[in-house]
Amino acid sequence: MPLSEHEQRLLDQIEQALYAEDPKWANTVRISDPRSHYKRRLIKASIGFALGVVIMMVGVVMSQIPLGVGGFVVMLAACLWGLSSWKRMNGFGDSPPAPGAAGTGRQARRTNRGTFMERMEERWRRRHDER
Repeated sequence: MPLSEHEQRLLDQIEQALYAEDPKWANTVRISDPRSHYKRRLIKASIGFALGVVIMMVGVVMSQIPLGVGGFVVMLAACLWGLSSWKRMNGFGDSPPAPGAAGTGRQARRTNRGTFMERMEERWRRRHDER
């Protein structure tokens, strides 16, 4: 149901007031593609991984075992954070699609194709059926 003119004007006034009050927040909210958020997280995770490598190497060179272990923990945490961002950015969310719902993108292609062994068996059957 469309908004009336009065409601639309009120909504525009509220939007303008929010933009004037906090432009940084308004710009963040305005971004419609959530993948840009996950790309930034992936970049931060890469920087964290590199920092973890440096900390670990400094710990090894200086014979500081706790520092080296700390660097490894930083690397591991950055990897996990980056992997979760990469999965969400590419559409592999935490919740699987509802049964019977048509998937989109990679998920739909994977469910339609089957596993690797099923595809190989199907090719084998087609090869022998053609002869």
